[in-house]
Amino acid sequence: MTELLGLLWGSLLLRPYVFVFLLAYLFAAVSRMGWTRTLTFTAIAWAVAYAAEFSSTRNGFPFGLYHYIDVTRDRELWIANVPFFDSLSFTFLCYLGHALAVLLWAPLVVRRGDFQVADTRAIRTSTRVLLTGAFLTMLLDIVIDPVTLQGDRWFLGRIYYYPNGGVHFGVPLSNYVGWFLVALTSIGIFQVFERRPGWSTAGVRHLPFGGMIEPLIYLGIVVFNLGITFWIGEQFMGVVGVTVFAPVVVLFLTHVLNPMRRATAEDVVRHRADYPVSPLDTRSQVRVGADDAGARSQAVR
Repeated sequence: MTELLGLLWGSLLLRPYVFVFLLAYLFAAVSRMGWTRTLTFTAIAWAVAYAAEFSSTRNGFPFGLYHYIDVTRDRELWIANVPFFDSLSFTFLCYLGHALAVLLWAPLVVRRGDFQVADTRAIRTSTRVLLTGAFLTMLLDIVIDPVTLQGDRWFLGRIYYYPNGGVHFGVPLSNYVGWFLVALTSIGIFQVFERRPGWSTAGVRHLPFGGMIEPLIYLGIVVFNLGITFWIGEQFMGVVGVTVFAPVVVLFLTHVLNPMRRATAEDVVRHRADYPVSPLDTRSQVRVGADDAGARSQAVR
């Protein structure tokens, strides 16, 4: 047990930024879903990611063939030939992809001093959220994998390599297909659990502007990796990353500012029917719904 705790501590010291994002994920997910659902999602995403990495480092499916360099085996936790921290990072990346997909498809409660997502079980478990969430998760790796492959040029260190290289700054396109499949599988399995009502809601809290937490963490991961990319002098790689994510940022900004995406009182009632402990108050949203209905009526006229 002492050795295990020492290796976990070593993982934290070697990859502190991973655990910063992990803590931010736990804060966001527990506040929104509660501890039981958060731990369920974490276990599912980690298990799927680990299985995919275990397979890929042996036969190339689904990411393409790559190998970890085990120079840190005596300083951090490894499970077989895969570092624990690497599979762990998939948990918050898949969660963020899923959360942003829900934000894109659910009505939004926007008022002075607050911003929330009025999701429902039907929205959260829909096919469109599944596909959008997997795609948004895969997009993150477009800026993550090329720069982590250059880990010997910054504080990550050289931790893995693709023996056959790849067309995207040394990364094979199969890697991005693999990320999509891992996110699709993780979110899809979680959706099976989400269809079941009656989960424990311990830990759910109202946070002012709580609907902005996941987009900000997602953006933080993008900015962190692009910042490292430019810092090590990979200007073209950085410009490609910025080009990929600029439309995503515009999409979310226009979505949030679109008055047609505002939740009505009926939307909040449906939300509360699925999630009775939600901090969204139906009474406080009646006026919002009335205002939106009036605005839409004027638009039709």
